[in-house]
Amino acid sequence: MPVHIVETRQLRYRYAKTQAGWILDGLNVYVQPGETVLLCGASGSGKSTLLRTFNGLIPHFYGGRLEGTVRVAGCLTASRSVPQLFDKVAMVFQNPDSQLFNATVEHEIAFGLESLGLPRNEIRRRIRQTCQTVKIAHLLGQSPQQLSGGEKQLVAIAAVLALKPRLIVLDEPYANLDPAGVRRIRRTLAAVHRQSISVLISEHRLACSVPDAARMLVLHAGRVVLEGSPQQVLTRHLEAFGLESPPAVKFSRRLGIRPPALDIAALAEAAGAGLHRLAPALPAGVPAAAIGKPLLSAAGLCFEYQRRPAVKHVSFVLNRGECLAVVGANGAGKTTLLKLLNGLLAPSRGRIRFQGQDLGRMKASQRARHIGTAFQNPDSQFFKSTVREEIEVAPRVLGCYDPTWLQHLVDRFQLEAFVDHPPYRLSGGEKKRVAFAAALAARPEILLVDEPTAGQDARFRRALGKMLGELCATGRAIIMVTHDLSFAEQYAHRWLVMARGEAIAAGPAHRVMENAEVMARAGLEATDVFQLRRLVQEHAGA
Repeated sequence: MPVHIVETRQLRYRYAKTQAGWILDGLNVYVQPGETVLLCGASGSGKSTLLRTFNGLIPHFYGGRLEGTVRVAGCLTASRSVPQLFDKVAMVFQNPDSQLFNATVEHEIAFGLESLGLPRNEIRRRIRQTCQTVKIAHLLGQSPQQLSGGEKQLVAIAAVLALKPRLIVLDEPYANLDPAGVRRIRRTLAAVHRQSISVLISEHRLACSVPDAARMLVLHAGRVVLEGSPQQVLTRHLEAFGLESPPAVKFSRRLGIRPPALDIAALAEAAGAGLHRLAPALPAGVPAAAIGKPLLSAAGLCFEYQRRPAVKHVSFVLNRGECLAVVGANGAGKTTLLKLLNGLLAPSRGRIRFQGQDLGRMKASQRARHIGTAFQNPDSQFFKSTVREEIEVAPRVLGCYDPTWLQHLVDRFQLEAFVDHPPYRLSGGEKKRVAFAAALAARPEILLVDEPTAGQDARFRRALGKMLGELCATGRAIIMVTHDLSFAEQYAHRWLVMARGEAIAAGPAHRVMENAEVMARAGLEATDVFQLRRLVQEHAGA
């Protein structure tokens, strides 16, 4: 049995048909049997590229130039085909839709087993066993495409777990999930770990992932720059590497608590009576917007998918200069609402007005001039051969081409190095930045964004937040659908809370989070900063 499940030696890699340097540059990485490792780093640091070397996608699918060695369970991945590595390593991608394509969940799990030529009885046994571990037996007869984001992630995990790999690799598993979905994935991975399967997670949401990791690896420019236990790594200032430490860690540092607490409850216990000293450091929230006249209004919006209500009688007003965050659990109807606003779907009932005009009667070109959209999955909106062409296409077609503004967007989203690259070749985070630049290129009065921070590093979050503030200051308005309540707390003037297709509350972030009934009904959890603020207030009043 090999000492390490994963071992790379002097690993170097660059993609084909690119002038860029080494994406991976002399990596020596290992994962021990049964170990859970957290891989993190800024967008473009090489995380996803490294993961692709473990299951043979690099070099067999992506080509390029590979130097050094990668061994998984003792096998050289460069000398094995991707199918030959199925029982060694399994990968769950950030977007589960990209690997779910069967009619039912049962067929999805069976597909990989059938490709291995296993007997029917063994396939049935593995399906039962896997469903017990992942707790999805109730989903077996359903279509994967009809499931929530969290359920899709569980099915993707089940499909690869049934192959009995020695290692499971997950790329941004928490990026698009609500709190309940995150808890379910964490419980599932804990059950996988108990089966002595190694787990490697690449993730930007450190607060979700550090409590479960035995070891952290931080990549920067294709090299490992930090390595150790979470407590060891988190004593360093990760911001230099495009990461954002969890709030509990930041405030532990301020109070001199070592090793740092990994969550708010642990911080409160470690700080004790000294917790009140954090009061001056706590963010005050978003200042009230200089809100102008109503720009867009929705009245009684309804929509059904195959006779199942997805949006039910939703009404709201969006004002000039306002950033509105639409929040709620997976399946609450948030993305459907966004598609109604940008015209991809037509409401079965209700009306949407832009500056008093019925949007339903506008031509698509008119609507696109007023409303820009950045989708959750950037690949669904790319159709040009280079990043530059992707950003320029809308303003050219709509007659509002402004090279100075486009260069500003390229600079803001740090795209200069990629403007002549195909957008499909970029990392997930880089694609997201291109999608935002393209959505803003025609200078729309309203920007709709779906999960803007999913899979993004700290630098992009700050750049995006600053850009949103600048847009609001010029009288534009933003609607963002997000599970990232910390970002919404920091940059949105108002929240619209959805549950089961209905809008159940609206107001400033702190007012919404103070309403425990609304938060529970929506399947949400208050942010770390909000929780800490409440704890500090309680200590001050004690």
